[in-house]
Amino acid sequence: MEPAEDLEKRKRTSLVIRQMEIDDIAAVFHLGEKLFTAREVPNLYRTWDEYEVLSLFQGDAEFCLVAEMDDQLVGFSLGTTVIKNHCAWKYGYLVWMGIDQDYHGMGIASKLFHRFRDIMLEDGVRMLLVDSEADNLPALNFFGKMGFGSPQEHIYLALNLDPQLKQLRGKRVNGRATLRCRTNGDV
Repeated sequence: MEPAEDLEKRKRTSLVIRQMEIDDIAAVFHLGEKLFTAREVPNLYRTWDEYEVLSLFQGDAEFCLVAEMDDQLVGFSLGTTVIKNHCAWKYGYLVWMGIDQDYHGMGIASKLFHRFRDIMLEDGVRMLLVDSEADNLPALNFFGKMGFGSPQEHIYLALNLDPQLKQLRGKRVNGRATLRCRTNGDV
């Protein structure tokens, strides 16, 4: 079958967006592994692994969705909510979203995102957050089309504390850390 004919046939098949189930965890993990670990520059503050998938599913299953075509998992979205003390707003966070590359261009991401957004609205979320690497133009374009503001309006910085954490673990005395915070205003 020609690629154009194959794409046209796929467009005619039915797409189902549904809540993720425990039996979907392995398929979601493996699709995410294909999509997220092949990148040359890994995300600085989180990585795709089975623990992240399990944690999101166990903590916020209602915000974990899958997209299926012909009983095959072709996409997913995993999210959570954030409630801050002394803040009237509830935030939603789309942590991961991925579509099988063989199914790009079929509107699956839009349908998956809209269902995710609707669930967040039903849960009382007032602001939805998403992040992406600065050079991931397809993601930035997609989220722009979904109504997200310009990424230039906000800058998120990251500080990797791993070297200090290793130093802290190496300096434990009698089971207690010897690294202390300074309280006299020194930096």
